[in-house]
Amino acid sequence: MIDSRATPTAKSTAGESRMSGAAAGMKLLPLDSPESIALAGAWLSAPENAKWLDFGNGVQAVTPVTLKVMTQREIHCLRLYTGDDGAEPAGVVGLTNIDRSFKTASVWCVLGNKRHGGCSARAVSKMLTIAFAEMGMHAVSCWTLEINKGGRGVIDRLPFKFIGRLRQCHYIDGKPYDRLLFDMLASEHREM
Repeated sequence: MIDSRATPTAKSTAGESRMSGAAAGMKLLPLDSPESIALAGAWLSAPENAKWLDFGNGVQAVTPVTLKVMTQREIHCLRLYTGDDGAEPAGVVGLTNIDRSFKTASVWCVLGNKRHGGCSARAVSKMLTIAFAEMGMHAVSCWTLEINKGGRGVIDRLPFKFIGRLRQCHYIDGKPYDRLLFDMLASEHREM
């Protein structure tokens, strides 16, 4: 689930300054504090973001409590990412359904702070480096909705290959939309 159309839904906190440091350049930061988990949870549970998501079994809005549990399970790897200034969190990027036996995972991201548009593809690219170089994954997949131009823009900036479509399987405001499916092999990845 790649969504870069999100809008700001949470205010900056003192904890964000501690999390992000002062160095310039987009960075990935762990979800390891109550402040970072609350910020990510606010972004992921906001209706304008949640409608694009699917965490399984009809779950679209993820709460801070759910995120805390996700950070403790080996099937997820979650990070905040900063804007280009490296100082303020811009969104959330994650690997989910991590399968170390079959060396597969799915990647997703949500731009939570619209002021930092344009950095989501680099965040996904850095997360793919973690998947392939550090975790030893062989293939990573993702999807976006046919109407999500921002999400498609992120995918198109990376060497994902289109592998198919799930027709009319995702509902927004009672209307069905197709999911466009993509994947990438470790040999195809080059970090941006």
